[in-house]
Amino acid sequence: MVDLWSVYSKPVPANGRELWTLFLQCSCITAVIGGLFYNWMFASLEYSWHVSIAMAMSFSPLLLLTLFLVHPARCVFSMIMPTLGTKQGRKLLLSTCIMIVVINITPNIISNIKTILQVFKCICKNSSESLLNSTALLETASWEFGDAIQETIHSINIYRPMNGHFQFSLLKNSSFIYQQMHLAGEKIGRDFLAVEVLVKDTVRVGNKLVAGFSVLYLCFESTWYLKNYLTNLHFDNFYITKKLERLAVDRKAAHLLVGSSKTLIRPTGLKLSREEVMLCLVQAMLLTVALMLMLVVVAMDHFAFSVADTAVRKAAQFSTVPVTLSIKYHAKMGVLPFFLKLLQLPNEELPLQDFERSYQHYLTFSSAHCRISPPKPPNPSVLLVVGLLFCILYATVFLETYAHRLCRKIAGSFFESWEEKRALYLYKKLSRKHKE
Repeated sequence: MVDLWSVYSKPVPANGRELWTLFLQCSCITAVIGGLFYNWMFASLEYSWHVSIAMAMSFSPLLLLTLFLVHPARCVFSMIMPTLGTKQGRKLLLSTCIMIVVINITPNIISNIKTILQVFKCICKNSSESLLNSTALLETASWEFGDAIQETIHSINIYRPMNGHFQFSLLKNSSFIYQQMHLAGEKIGRDFLAVEVLVKDTVRVGNKLVAGFSVLYLCFESTWYLKNYLTNLHFDNFYITKKLERLAVDRKAAHLLVGSSKTLIRPTGLKLSREEVMLCLVQAMLLTVALMLMLVVVAMDHFAFSVADTAVRKAAQFSTVPVTLSIKYHAKMGVLPFFLKLLQLPNEELPLQDFERSYQHYLTFSSAHCRISPPKPPNPSVLLVVGLLFCILYATVFLETYAHRLCRKIAGSFFESWEEKRALYLYKKLSRKHKE
């Protein structure tokens, strides 16, 4: 592995064997990166397969030529890998989490809301239909009551220019109400579908923009680090490297490194400076805010499913409501004495026929014929994947410092002569401080 890395990090291969070794290394790296690039575009960014293949086939030869012919490009590319463990890598993983949540959880929430609306629609339809049917009960009661009055009038031989019945107007045709309810349901469904499509399209476009910007910024950040490493001796130069230790031992000044142990750290050690610890805590707090927002969306999914499931179960358990219409009629008619002799009636009061009847009707609120889609439970695999990704995100918060150290070590292995100059500059700086 040391020999392969030595060939890979050399500016110019020493012989033909190293040249072929470098070409094979670049070819293997290009094949792996090309496959990952295709999978990233097709699975994560949701491009079509032919667009993903075309982009991967165009990107791979360009990457192979760049890695094989340009030495600084190999260094920048090698530093991109540990840079994925820094803030830019977290942005990529976070955008992936957002994409997973929106694509899998948002449609589930909207589907459960549709189920709740279907339950309301079913209840409104059945209750209105049952209410309209109850008008037939009123019609029957009115006609029977009118017949009773008509019989009473006929029994006393009094002429009336009416038939004694109530004129009760009924809405026989309920198709207009059903049509309006159907149109309202269709409109609500179209509105929800438009919102779902809008959210998905917005997140897809936003995810593609964030992903493209993050990849470009990864390349820029690695290039910027290499540029500062090669032009500024003071930049990221506070590590006790092997070259610095060898230089101090050769000049019999090893005490300089011991006395500066509080300001210098070893790139291979686990020690974190106070600034590095504070930066990790700040990044962890920001990541926690994003996690809380994700959990709110997940909680909404569980809440929508719970409400939809309860609505479906309760709607199926709705019992019919009995409605009783009772009519009790009792009247007496008084007659003037002048008409008693004329009508040959014995009493001044004529008892009319009593009318007392009850009519039963049942209001129904649900029906087995209603088309209600079953509520969709939350997908536990989505929560598991998001949880694993956030575990990786939290790990990258504390691994970011070590990723920066690895970037410096990679740059030092590609430019060893410049690393010696940086070690000499740091040694002189420590010597000057020691003398002061």
